[in-house]
Amino acid sequence: MSTTRHLINRQRRLAAVSAAAEERAAEREPEPAGAVRPRQGARTRTRTAVRPGAGPGEPQSAAKSPPGTAAGAPGKAVPRRRLPVALALLAAATVLLGGFAALAASRASGLHDSVAAHNTALTDTARTSEVKGQVAEAVNAVFSYDYADPARTDDAAKRLLTGKAVQQYATMLAQVRAQAPTRKLVLTTTVTDTGVDTIDGNRAHVLVYADQRNTSTAKAGAGSTYAPAMFAVDAVRTGGTWRIAAIDTFG
Repeated sequence: MSTTRHLINRQRRLAAVSAAAEERAAEREPEPAGAVRPRQGARTRTRTAVRPGAGPGEPQSAAKSPPGTAAGAPGKAVPRRRLPVALALLAAATVLLGGFAALAASRASGLHDSVAAHNTALTDTARTSEVKGQVAEAVNAVFSYDYADPARTDDAAKRLLTGKAVQQYATMLAQVRAQAPTRKLVLTTTVTDTGVDTIDGNRAHVLVYADQRNTSTAKAGAGSTYAPAMFAVDAVRTGGTWRIAAIDTFG
């Protein structure tokens, strides 16, 4: 009985020595870099990432959401921000107005160039000055009348009037001619200013401002009267001289 117990105890001692030797050998083996050896007796726990706002025990998926999907709603596309309708309409209106402005400016420039090409009054100051001077002299000459020397006015009318202005002038001065001998009338016209509207080649349109003085030297009703006058004339250049072709008294 004692022999059997002795053998059992001996086997136990040998097993304990062998286990101790294996443990020492395992401790002497090098461990891989970064390896963490768990402490003996410690339980290994698995940590689970928790999504912000997730309920207790609800893990967060480690996989990233695909582009165009919202977090927490896999597969649901996020709608893109759309330009507000009012802003889109404003942008379209700006483009249209910009195009219209460019077109209008181009048309206006072309029209101005076209008018300027035909209206020398806008570009040729020497020509404009010539028209103003000669038309003023013509008006002063034909609209001034002296009962004592009517031939001077008649000669001026023949030289400086043409076209329908001849008949218009005769109608306008008919009353003066009729009363001049009896009342001894002297009509004096003085141009105070002229404005050249257009000059197109040898034709011009001129606005005339003048003062008129009508003096009577007869014993009955002697005296002078003054009156301003404004009218327009069409002038044509023939033989180097600007002549009055039409008279417009504005009704």
